[in-house]
Amino acid sequence: QVQLVESGGGLVQAGGSLRLSCAASGRTSRYAMAWFRQAPGKEREFVAAISWSGGNTDYADSVKGRFTISRDNAKNTVALQMNSLKPEDAAVYYCAAGTRGKFSRRSIEYDYWGQGTQVTVSS
Repeated sequence: QVQLVESGGGLVQAGGSLRLSCAASGRTSRYAMAWFRQAPGKEREFVAAISWSGGNTDYADSVKGRFTISRDNAKNTVALQMNSLKPEDAAVYYCAAGTRGKFSRRSIEYDYWGQGTQVTVSS
C-alpha cells in the first residue's frame, strides 16, 4: 500500500511560482507518477506525468513551458515546479502513482492518489 501526501500549495499572485511536493510512504521508484488538478465545478484534469526512471515527461498544453515535473526515487518524492502562474491554474492539485508503470494522461491508469493541496492564484 502506498500513501501519497502533497504539500507546497498556497496563495500566490499571478506571475508567481510555487513548488508542490509529493511524498510517498512506500517505494514508488518503479511507478509512473503524475499530477492532476481539479478546479471547482470542473472535472479533474491531467497536468504532468513522469516515467518511473524520470527519463520521460509529459505535460498538458496549458502548462507546457511553465511547469516542470521531477522525481527523486531515492527519496520517493515527486515535485511540480510551477512558474508564471495564472488565475486559471487555481485548483486542488493531486499527486498520483501508477503501479503498472504506464506513462499516461488518463487518471484511470493511476492506482494511488493523495488528498490534494490547494493552489490559489490571485489576479
